[in-house]
Amino acid sequence: MTPNSKTRIMLFGTFDVLHRGHLNFFKQARALSKNPYLIVSVARDKNVSRIKGHRPSISERRRLDAVKKILLIDKAVLGGLNSHLPHIIKQHPDIIALGFDQKNYVNNLQSDLKKRGLIVKIFRLKPYKRHIYKSSIIKMLKNKP
Repeated sequence: MTPNSKTRIMLFGTFDVLHRGHLNFFKQARALSKNPYLIVSVARDKNVSRIKGHRPSISERRRLDAVKKILLIDKAVLGGLNSHLPHIIKQHPDIIALGFDQKNYVNNLQSDLKKRGLIVKIFRLKPYKRHIYKSSIIKMLKNKP
């Protein structure tokens, strides 16, 4: 990497309800490098349904459009439909930043990418007021009578 090149940092999420916890997530990811280029992968509707057991409140296109408007983000893309690996390899990140609660696709991620020729560092980021700023909690509170 040359001194002026950017460190490509990739992170993933549903981003169904954007909140301060997400903004903190983006800031923590950017702080992993002095010269970051932040790539945010927005989960596909079908994958959210499979992983979380319900469809997101907002469509993948609308969630992608909302994420693209955040100034901390350099690039926003839709996640892979059938496999997460080709999607990650295409973006060629130097670093992958995982949220404190992300459990899907993380087992063997580093070794699976290495087998495909991509060497990445993986960091687990810290929660930001986890009992307040979590989409599922915000949705639940919003729907209370």
